[in-house]
Amino acid sequence: MEESVKKVLSSAEDGMSKAVEHLENELLKIRAGKANPAILETIKVDYYGTLTALNFVATLSAPDAKTLTIQPFEKKMIPIIEKAIVDSNLGFTPQNDGGVIRINVPPLTEERRKVLVKQVKEICEESRVAIRNIRRDHNEQLKKLQKNGIEQDTIKVAEGDVQKLTDKYIKKVDELFDKKEEEIMKV
Repeated sequence: MEESVKKVLSSAEDGMSKAVEHLENELLKIRAGKANPAILETIKVDYYGTLTALNFVATLSAPDAKTLTIQPFEKKMIPIIEKAIVDSNLGFTPQNDGGVIRINVPPLTEERRKVLVKQVKEICEESRVAIRNIRRDHNEQLKKLQKNGIEQDTIKVAEGDVQKLTDKYIKKVDELFDKKEEEIMKV
């Protein structure tokens, strides 16, 4: 197979792999019943006039399945962090003891579980669309190579390979969705 065709296939696999990796990171941020510090990573706090990710101004941890702790690097950040958590719409009520902020993670209601599954479904669909866009872009690159003199048979085989990659990564997205849905719905 021509070197340029191999590059296109390699690029397609790389892009699809990154789309699945991004999905895995996004799914970590969705709460599934037990405390996970990744849930707090989307929260931004006002740090000396700059919006900064919470994990850059404090240590986040989960000492047990029902509690998150936030230890700010500076004590004066405690009220700012508490306000950011309340404003984040995650449904958490922070409590502090003067040095550490604790969040008791309440069990998910059936209604909240369904909302989270819907959210996961939307994120997974975005990943599927990204993978299909990568397929389309790389198939267009293959067609350009054909115009530049590479045999049609070689291009057809390569397009088949791109489709196999697409199927493989869409299947991974589906598996991640099923796993996360089961995790969320488990009481």
